[in-house]
Amino acid sequence: MSACNSCVVRTQAMCSILSDREREEFARLGRQMAVPTGQTLMWEGADSMVVANVVSGALKLSTSVQDGREQIVGVVYPSDFIGRPFGKTSPHSVTALSDARLCVFPRGAFDMFARSHPDLEHRLLRRTLDELDRARGWMLLLGRASAREKVATFIRDVAGRLAAEGDAPLTRFDLPLSRQQIADILGLTIETVCRQLTAMKRAGVIDLIGRRGVAILNPDQLEDMAHAA
Repeated sequence: MSACNSCVVRTQAMCSILSDREREEFARLGRQMAVPTGQTLMWEGADSMVVANVVSGALKLSTSVQDGREQIVGVVYPSDFIGRPFGKTSPHSVTALSDARLCVFPRGAFDMFARSHPDLEHRLLRRTLDELDRARGWMLLLGRASAREKVATFIRDVAGRLAAEGDAPLTRFDLPLSRQQIADILGLTIETVCRQLTAMKRAGVIDLIGRRGVAILNPDQLEDMAHAA
């Protein structure tokens, strides 16, 4: 329970809906787990054995296409929930993009606990619907937006997702994905992504720091670039 009391995402994570007594009961079902960069926690098509709350770090959700290549279908951040409760198999692989820390629960134990706590089931449903809305917005972005709008939207969204709930989007952060991974998730080539980032830097919208660092210099202009998306 002491880990729950000091948890940095306790007011945002799935378990925030629980009372102190319920949270203590819930915590006894799981354990904290460190996942180093590059380690896969769940495999596409494998038995759904665990679910987890992300405490820190970022992880990618990926699936394999017919020619064997990997397609990144999402990125999860602190306070996000991963895994497939009430399901037999994992729909995608989950791999750490950075060193991550998770609260991991056996899927069967989580399912039983959720069934006996309707508020938690309701919170899970709301999160599922939010993810569905996000996925629909992403489909619109990929189908209708220009390369500039795609890259600007990605930068804007990462800045918001990495910020704590209720806080303003970050203005300085490290991207969780490489240039190639950004290209894959946006349906662009790596050359196009690099050109767009360079153009945004030249325009004074962002600054690029090292391999993955980004500083947003003009948030309003970045929003304008992403607005059409």
